[in-house]
Amino acid sequence: MSVGCFPSNYFGFGGHRPPLQKNVRIVTPRYQQILGISFFDGDVEEAIEVMLERGGFLVAPSGTCFARLREDESYRRAILAADLAIADSGFMVLLWRLLQRKKIRRISGLKYLQQFLAKLKSEQKAEIFWVLPSKRARQKLLDWSRRETFTVKIDNCYVAPQYGLQIEDRHLIALIEKRRPAHVVIAVGSGAQEKLGYYLRENLSYRPAIHCIGAALGFITGDQIRIPDWADRFYLGWLVRLFSQPRIFIPRLSRALELPWLIWRYGGKLPPLKRKLNVE
Repeated sequence: MSVGCFPSNYFGFGGHRPPLQKNVRIVTPRYQQILGISFFDGDVEEAIEVMLERGGFLVAPSGTCFARLREDESYRRAILAADLAIADSGFMVLLWRLLQRKKIRRISGLKYLQQFLAKLKSEQKAEIFWVLPSKRARQKLLDWSRRETFTVKIDNCYVAPQYGLQIEDRHLIALIEKRRPAHVVIAVGSGAQEKLGYYLRENLSYRPAIHCIGAALGFITGDQIRIPDWADRFYLGWLVRLFSQPRIFIPRLSRALELPWLIWRYGGKLPPLKRKLNVE
């Protein structure tokens, strides 16, 4: 959608998005459709440029998320409406190559966030509003900001409530409208964060760049166990997390067992929702 399609006050800065950085290069996005989701097929620098230029909300679904496409209608609606989806799941990338004989570039949520934050730090301009899962996560972020000399304002740190299946947070909308940051980073975990990103895009009066990056922020700040670069590069971040917290991640990883069948059966098509049984 072109800028001319938006109301004159949509961006909140005289009809334009706030200046995010200098020397933004023009990127012609490339995509591949996997299970109905249009995944970006470029490198991490290009993905960042797309978000800086266009705003909207970005998602990075992990391998355990795809089963939700058949079970959770509001999640399905949100992830299909995303402005940019990156192929964070190494499992999905491998299955796409093995079962469909096609290649797509993987961009991990961790790599995306690392390079995005480095870019903003070098510019020292754009303001970020942070949506966090806990007070501990907020403190870890503030401690990291002091170590890395990366400006984080405590007033821009929002500890989210426990969201239900349907998400509405008018208090968060009011806070973001008041501060009008160029970026919103949502780190509340998969499922809820995609719905929240969609909710914010649809209800804010301007169009910031909304980055739904799950646990990646915790890997950087120390709120989650650190993922070594080699593990992220070789698609083994899940294994590090499994050994660190087996009781949490074994049930989650079992959700990914449906992914091979989904990709073999549906390929690029969106799987249908499961039928709900009527219990009298």
